Amino acid sequence: MKKIYLSWVLLTYLLAGCAGNTTTHDHDHEHEEHELAEHDHEHEAHDHDHAEHGHEHEAAHQHGDEISFKKANAEAIGLQTQVMKPTSFTEVIKTSGRILAAQGNESTLVATVPGVVTLGQLPFIDGTAVRKGQAVLSLASNALAEGDVAARAKHNYEKAKKEYERMSQLVDDRIVSRKDFEQARLNYENAKVAYDAVADKQTSQGVAVTAPISGYLKNILVKEGDYVAVGQPLATISQNNRLQLRADISEKYYSALPLIRSAHFKTPYDDQLYKLDDLHGRMLGYGKSSDDTSYYIPVTFEFDNRGNIIPGSFVDIYLLTRPMEQVLTVPVSALVEEQGLYFVFLRVHDEAYKKQEVKLGAENGEAVQILSGLHEGDEVVTVGAYQIKLASASNAIPAHTHHH
Repeated sequence: MKKIYLSWVLLTYLLAGCAGNTTTHDHDHEHEEHELAEHDHEHEAHDHDHAEHGHEHEAAHQHGDEISFKKANAEAIGLQTQVMKPTSFTEVIKTSGRILAAQGNESTLVATVPGVVTLGQLPFIDGTAVRKGQAVLSLASNALAEGDVAARAKHNYEKAKKEYERMSQLVDDRIVSRKDFEQARLNYENAKVAYDAVADKQTSQGVAVTAPISGYLKNILVKEGDYVAVGQPLATISQNNRLQLRADISEKYYSALPLIRSAHFKTPYDDQLYKLDDLHGRMLGYGKSSDDTSYYIPVTFEFDNRGNIIPGSFVDIYLLTRPMEQVLTVPVSALVEEQGLYFVFLRVHDEAYKKQEVKLGAENGEAVQILSGLHEGDEVVTVGAYQIKLASASNAIPAHTHHH
């Protein structure tokens, strides 16, 4: 009886262990299938997201070269465009040069007597306007060892006059020789000239130096307290109503010199482009050779000074030669420079623009020849290109990354 009971207990234990092992195995198997299904689903979802992201990236790439710029913003900045079409242009030689006073429009103010420079109420500075005959400064000589020039000239004049008058009464009686009389007359005339030169210019500060022409002071060479000798330059007076433009041309352009017909120039103190055709300009001539100190050939023009053009200033010059036909050009304002390359912006539609690289040719200071990059019919932004450039930076598509 005891053996039967132990056998039954052992059989029950074995059956319970087998059932538990089967349940655990089935559960593990189901868990593995569930994890595999979820992984496949996540992988498919990731592939789907990746495909959609790739589609979006492809779409952005196709339209990435267009720059959005609202029509209202374009109107606010006064944006302007120009449709490209072939036109006539002029071959240009770009160089540098200088503005000079025309011949006969300048005079040098010189010292009429030796003395110390004494300034009056008139400002002795560049740009001061003076009238012909106006006192510019005075030369004082009363402190010099030779004495006051004006007083000495008056004394010599009065002495020579008396001697001349005395001899003129004696020469007819042959009391004095004709030779002595002629010498006395010569001394009197010389003394009179010297005295007349300072008599009407005598002031409390010395002998006044007056302007020989009306104009403007420039090239101030002395200051108050300086000693000057007779004939020493003090300043220059320029009328500025007629000026010269001198361009320095490299020798390699010598064969093109006969073709030059006019010029444009820009000064360093304003943004205005001056055209000689608008200033009654004309070409005076050009050099036929260069000297030992320079490898440049001068070309000289003359024109009216209608603007605030300063004689003596250095300028950028655009020499106009022979005309060219069927040329595409854009205003200088349409160009945007980046790292040595030049671009323009094309209008695609009212609120979209495109950046286009161009290759430049000749420039006359106002417009530039386009060698490549543009075609007839393209609509180019001529005013507002810089604002479009700023908008292109803000519209840039950010780079994306993948996270797996």
